[in-house]
Amino acid sequence: VAPMGMCDLAWPGADAALGAAAIERGFPWCLSTAASMAIQDAAKVAPGRSWFQLYVASSIDVAMELTQRAEDAGVEVLILTVDVPAISRRTRDKRNGFQVPFKIGPRQLIDFALHPRWSLAQLSAGTPEMRNFGGSIGRFMREIGRGGVEWDFLERLRDRWRGKIVVKGVMRPADAIRMRNAGVDAIWVSNHGGRQLDAAPATIDALPVIREAVGPGYPLIIDSGIRSGEDVVKCLALGASFVMMGRPFLYALGAGGEKGLTEFLDVMTEEISTVMAQIGVTRIDDIGPHVLAGRGNERG
Repeated sequence: VAPMGMCDLAWPGADAALGAAAIERGFPWCLSTAASMAIQDAAKVAPGRSWFQLYVASSIDVAMELTQRAEDAGVEVLILTVDVPAISRRTRDKRNGFQVPFKIGPRQLIDFALHPRWSLAQLSAGTPEMRNFGGSIGRFMREIGRGGVEWDFLERLRDRWRGKIVVKGVMRPADAIRMRNAGVDAIWVSNHGGRQLDAAPATIDALPVIREAVGPGYPLIIDSGIRSGEDVVKCLALGASFVMMGRPFLYALGAGGEKGLTEFLDVMTEEISTVMAQIGVTRIDDIGPHVLAGRGNERG
């Protein structure tokens, strides 16, 4: 599960549901800096499966305090995120009236009235909060950029963090090589779901180029635009070691709560299995470039 802020906006207890699914199905769950659940609580919900996403905004000290909290909670994988150097205008949010702190206008009231099950569940649970902010961390400021990362900070973080470090938001081979050489344990190819820069290249196009640059054995993760089991298989064929999804998890929770999440995961599992059968592959490890059209597998 890719990191997503304020998951409880989709369904009350969404973060907890995602953590429980990670334990049940055996995959990692990446808690966002702006999550509805605190780092220490996430580590209890999904011990050994909870990764933590770290943004570096206006203060390096705040980033280091969050890093310390993650270490104290027993988090083993830290995701340094560099794919939002500046916040985009997010015209969709403006059009829908979404803002932080939350404000409810006529459009939202009509929307709530048209979705009574969701609205009643949210009312009973109370207003979602960003549990990793407040106190010494300070208040969350959505408009502040998250680009306070330089190469010297990466070196400092690598010296400080004893677990695994993943850098998320890499789209250039040269950056990937430099990060690998700096001791980063895995590269995460991501354009932040494609919602920051319209002209950004698709991650599926950047993935094979970065794979070629870092070599066959180095761990590569990908997200952004993954919507089906077929998408997952394509990413694996193009060089991904691991595939992450974000919004589809929230869509499933918003539509059907925990039951919707379970059904979605079942559908994804079935789709991946079906695609593998269609291309004649029985093991994930056997998925490679040879299964792709134009990669030497066409019939003569």
